[in-house]
Amino acid sequence: MWVEPILALLCGYLLGSVPFGLLLTRMSGGGDLRQIGSGNIGATNVLRTGNKGLAALTLLLDFAKGYAAVVIALQISPGLGVLAGLGAFLGHIYPVWLRFQGGKGVATLMGVVAALIPVAGLIFAVTWLGALALWRYSSVGGMLAAVSVPIAAFVLGEYAMMPMFIGLALLVLWKHRSNIERLIAGEEPKVGSTKKA
Repeated sequence: MWVEPILALLCGYLLGSVPFGLLLTRMSGGGDLRQIGSGNIGATNVLRTGNKGLAALTLLLDFAKGYAAVVIALQISPGLGVLAGLGAFLGHIYPVWLRFQGGKGVATLMGVVAALIPVAGLIFAVTWLGALALWRYSSVGGMLAAVSVPIAAFVLGEYAMMPMFIGLALLVLWKHRSNIERLIAGEEPKVGSTKKA
């Protein structure tokens, strides 16, 4: 009874734990991404290396691993998609390979949401991009997008997924706690800023 759910969670975790930002930066000769800017392994920190194409690819791949985890699991059983998505998200923010020091989960969460509830995924993307365009803070866009997910799930009548989405949104906020402190202090760098963390 528990074999398939456990495997879905584990396989999702393993897929989500692939640190694309770190790997791509090293492969391009950019060094250890954890020693650059904020030290985060996500697309925003890759952007601080000055390589916009690499940052865009990191964003796409982090999205894709969340999306793929859900889609693959759904091919096996409709009930496994949520568990695989949860595993992918947890794998990204707490990868065993990096001593559980991973990214902040925004792009991977968007992939998970887009696969589970496409309309909510669209709302996520619009919220993220809209906030980013308005304020130019990647952290603000990511946090608002994460918070939009349980709200969108409620509006769309996807009540069964709301507890998980609330939990994941809270984890995104937790991973952004240093950003919140810098925002309050007026020290958070904007996208495109040359300021180093």
